[in-house]
Amino acid sequence: MSRQVDVHAGDLSHDGYCVIRQTLDPAVLAELEADLAPAFAATPMCEGVFYGHRTRRFGGLLRRSSRAEALVQHETVLAIVEQMLLPCCERIALNLTQAVEIHPGAPPQLPHRDQDMWAGPKGSLEYLVNVMWPLTLFTADNGGTRLWPASHVDQDVAELAEEEAIVPDVAPGDALLFLGSTLHGGGGNRAGAPRRGVIVSYCLGWLKPFELQWLVYPPAVARGFSPELAALVGYAQHRPNLGNVEGQCPSVLLGDNVPEYLGAIDALRPDQVELAAAFVAGQVG
Repeated sequence: MSRQVDVHAGDLSHDGYCVIRQTLDPAVLAELEADLAPAFAATPMCEGVFYGHRTRRFGGLLRRSSRAEALVQHETVLAIVEQMLLPCCERIALNLTQAVEIHPGAPPQLPHRDQDMWAGPKGSLEYLVNVMWPLTLFTADNGGTRLWPASHVDQDVAELAEEEAIVPDVAPGDALLFLGSTLHGGGGNRAGAPRRGVIVSYCLGWLKPFELQWLVYPPAVARGFSPELAALVGYAQHRPNLGNVEGQCPSVLLGDNVPEYLGAIDALRPDQVELAAAFVAGQVG
């Protein structure tokens, strides 16, 4: 798998996007879509020109369907994402899970870069990686995702010509990955049926995520997750000591008996442990 990960990570780094063909059984996506059908039916259309008046969106997919875990914890995808993001963080975090349904008559979405939700410096690091999982076939006619290849290279360019965009044809089972620095937008739906897909996004572990995972998945919900999934949604510290509860890893909240009083415990990087130990040793005598 390491060669496959390296190839796709290379494409992602070079072009700003990549497509992994049939990396998940389409039956899993069909089952997920069936699980999400009530939410698609009940969710109102969005308000605002960015989200789209002819578009439905809802999040919290891990509590709406157990099938969502197969997308969020896809081994190859996680390996690619970590290769892109771990140079700038100790651990990655789940940024959002979102189901999107673009209806006929929806206009194209404003081209944008998802990283712009954070006000930090741009161009020197990647903040996030998006993964689009189609529930229906994505085409240029039905609102497939528009991407501007290599637009991550010069991130000061806010607008590019529409004719420079591409719309990869992707089907259920395919995964479309693109960087948070890549200019993109949902397409206009000129077809006769809605286009459905799921976005799973991962960010640097020290960032505030788009979707507040700890509220979407409070301890009562996260206790049902595997330790790995719980950590991904935020029940893990990012060393040094970031994201703690009373000085301890927030995973302590997932136990059966949570003490009323907790003692703070260092969560330092190895280099910081060594530095602190040397400092303490220097005080002796």
